Amino acid sequence: MTTTARRPRSLGLQNYSGLYLWAVFIVVFGALKPHLFLTSATLHSVASAQAVSAMLALALLVPLAAGVYDLSVGAVINFSAVTVVDLQTEHHLGIAAACLVTVLIAAGIGAVSGFIVVALKVNSFVATLGVATIVAALQTIVSGGTQPYPPNSSAWTELTQRTVGGFQVIVLYLAVLAVVVWWVLDHTPAGRYLYVIGGNAEAARLTGVRVGLWTWLSLVAAGAISGLAGVLYSSLNGPSLTFGQSLLLPAFAAVFLGSTQIRPGRFNVWGTVLAVYVLATGVQGLQFLTGAQWLNDMFNGVALVSAVSFAVWRQRKASRPQALEADPPSAPSEDDVVLHELGAPA
Repeated sequence: MTTTARRPRSLGLQNYSGLYLWAVFIVVFGALKPHLFLTSATLHSVASAQAVSAMLALALLVPLAAGVYDLSVGAVINFSAVTVVDLQTEHHLGIAAACLVTVLIAAGIGAVSGFIVVALKVNSFVATLGVATIVAALQTIVSGGTQPYPPNSSAWTELTQRTVGGFQVIVLYLAVLAVVVWWVLDHTPAGRYLYVIGGNAEAARLTGVRVGLWTWLSLVAAGAISGLAGVLYSSLNGPSLTFGQSLLLPAFAAVFLGSTQIRPGRFNVWGTVLAVYVLATGVQGLQFLTGAQWLNDMFNGVALVSAVSFAVWRQRKASRPQALEADPPSAPSEDDVVLHELGAPA
């Protein structure tokens, strides 16, 4: 088995443009609205308010690494936020049991999506959109179409709202989840399989990778992470019947924008988390300046279209015949190296 040394990544715009843009936002908005923007209250508010959005983006990231879309995560996070409350108030489960059951149910929804995609060969976009509609109907059944009351328990609110180092503990939960997902994707065979499947599913199949199994597991993981995010949202903000779909666009925007950061051309954890907070900082600064409430949707929509357009441009550029290129052949990508190590035919 051959090994290929990884070249150190530069700190230039190609890899870290989001980090520099973040710094620009802080300097500009800090200069224009220092009494509002440059405060610990704003820092803590943005950090905690975006933690759930970042978790949902990580849920999307896992199947996207395998080339699969999961449009059901918005419905699943909403359903989970309602279910965890219903289990406590109507079925009298303890907090830990209610949280565990809710996450397992969410993982089960991901398993159903995976079955439809893998076994029934339905396009993931269509399959998960259908599952999202079914989950929305289940949410109406569980809630009766009325806003549920949160549990009357201080332990339930302290699950996410107690502070650690001045930040609400939900920010720490996000950090732990991000490290786990990063470690799995970047440092385990499972993550390498997902990336190779996302890069070239047929080549991965020829090397013996169980494409169906790993695709199915990626959707199960997306469901479980969405369920966890829903539980934490409900503790942080209270249950809501409508919040889930509003988080779907920002999550997609963060994942695709994140794929242009740190490891350009690959969906990655730290690029995604960076994108979440860059977008949130820009929106917060503009809202302080203008007071406009439509900025969030506008900002995320522009970011999503820009990031996808840039990714398509990069892909087309990389796929042009080398005979037309003036530059020498580029070094093999990480996915090419993995396929070679797995024994893919040349």
